[in-house]
Parts: sequence; structure tokens; C-alpha cells
Amino acid sequence: MLILAALAAAAAVYAYKKGDGSHIRGFKIAGKTFTNIAPLLFIAFVLAGFMQVVIPPELIKSWLGEEAGLKGIFIGSIGGALIPGGPYVAFPIISSVFKAGASLGTTVACVTGWAMWGIITSLFEIAIIGPRFTLLRLGLVLIFPPCAGILAGIFF
Repeated sequence: MLILAALAAAAAVYAYKKGDGSHIRGFKIAGKTFTNIAPLLFIAFVLAGFMQVVIPPELIKSWLGEEAGLKGIFIGSIGGALIPGGPYVAFPIISSVFKAGASLGTTVACVTGWAMWGIITSLFEIAIIGPRFTLLRLGLVLIFPPCAGILAGIFF
């Protein structure tokens, strides 16, 4: 976070020194971006919070915890793929499941499944690049989310 703040400050100083009002435009663009993303962030955080309250921790531990083993890793991989949206949506949800008792391996599989198998991303990919490319890519990365979860469980 400190690195991002330092980069933002450096960019603002650079834009100010240009003397053409770039710093004002930069802050306006940042404000518009924030107002567009804020509702999505709010909804994702509310969903993540209520997941911790509504879903019993025993259920998460039995299906996604250490005792779930490979079953939890495969469920995490598929669950991650089904999470819609970008990191602003996915990470609060995944974090709440992890805090509720999902194992590290399951959580790693979930994040990797979201990143590599994402259903929403795949739909855009099919529409823009084509189904052949998407099927090839998915075939090539099919084993990675479960493998990442298994390796995380072994090494950490």
C-alpha cells in the first residue's frame, strides 16, 4: 500500500510540474473511477461480511477446511471459477471464506481457479477471441488450480 501511495504521489508531483493542469485532470479521472467502483466494492464487502455470518463455520470447515482434503481443493477451484467480477469482488469473498475456516490449499486453489478458469472471463474470451482459443487455453490450464492448492497444502 505504501508503494502504491508513493507511486501515486510521484505521478501527481510529475503531473503538477508539467504545468498544464495534468494534476487536476488526473484527480478528476481518479474521482470518476472511484465513484464507478465504490458501489461494486460496497456490495462485495457486504456479501463477504454476510457470508461469514450466514454460512456456519462448521460447514466451511467440513467442505473447504483441512479435513476436506482434495475434495475441498476441487470445490475451491470450481468455486473460484464461478466468482464473477474482478479482484475487487473476488478477493473480499475469497478472504471471508478463508477467515471462516477454509484451508490454505483450498484458498490458493480458489484464487487460482478464479484467475485461470474464470467463467465470466471465458465468456468474454469466447465472444472476442473465439471458442477454439478459449477451449485450448482452458485445456492447458486445467490442472493448475488443483495443483496449486495441493502444493500450497504440502509446502505451507
